[in-house]
Amino acid sequence: MSDRKPLAALPRGIIHVPVTPFTPDNKVDLDTFSRVIEFLLRHNASSLCINLHLAESLNLTIDERKRLAKTAVAVVAGRVPVIVHVSMPGTDQAVDLARHAEEAGADCVIAIAPYYWKPSQEALYAHFSAIMSATGLPFIAYSSPTIMDGIGIAPSTLVKLIERFPKFIGLKEASHNWEKYLELGRAAKTVRPDFGLFVGTEWMIPCLTLGGTDCMSVFGGIAPRFVKALYDATTSGRLNDALELQYKFSELYQIAKVEYPAPTKAMWDIMGRPVGSPRLPNRPLSADGKKAIRSALEKLGLFDSEPHGW
Repeated sequence: MSDRKPLAALPRGIIHVPVTPFTPDNKVDLDTFSRVIEFLLRHNASSLCINLHLAESLNLTIDERKRLAKTAVAVVAGRVPVIVHVSMPGTDQAVDLARHAEEAGADCVIAIAPYYWKPSQEALYAHFSAIMSATGLPFIAYSSPTIMDGIGIAPSTLVKLIERFPKFIGLKEASHNWEKYLELGRAAKTVRPDFGLFVGTEWMIPCLTLGGTDCMSVFGGIAPRFVKALYDATTSGRLNDALELQYKFSELYQIAKVEYPAPTKAMWDIMGRPVGSPRLPNRPLSADGKKAIRSALEKLGLFDSEPHGW
């Protein structure tokens, strides 16, 4: 168990998301995972979020997810908060992962609505309540109605949970629907002004100028200098500069989201930080596909301006 003071609010800054490396024989590569974490820690991580969908959580066994969480906490060794993703189709399964995260010494857990089932708002309230009641850890809800969970969290449900649970510190709202984002933020902040709000990728201008407190980074392990420059330009109010960088991110994102997360893993490799192939049904990129991505990184000025190797 961690003896550090529990998080009372989301740490401001960039939440980095490690990928899950695999060996050529399809085993989780904990040694390379440790290198991934160390690289992200050197590049302005305010916190790390472990076992998210970028990390192929859907294709990991429960045991693998637990080993990755335990390894992350050990490698980070208190340098930044570790947030563990515990989403599962069943509430009992998510509770089990949350309890393990607490035992391993994590600082916080995050969970989305149960996959496939599309529960009602009342059932979603019960699901999140069960996870929060099972541990002493702070909790972040994850809402992705257009991509992952098919339902999202309603502002009224969000308010009910905030009112009941002081440990409910934030929401990842990943619909990229900015009206929904604003309404959830408005509802949350009427109850708790310091409630954390962020989106799932580096859409930093809309995220941070529409009430967000943090940004989650998909590309921090690929182009960390670019990610930091976009964050700094946005938070310092240099929005013309930030917009040019946001356009660059958008171009990169259109490439990365096709057969996600294979292009992201390919980019790690192209930048000299190989993390293996994705697990089926996600297929690795072909040689021609990797060549096209390298050309895109060169065109965007990221290949030559970012660190290579570990």
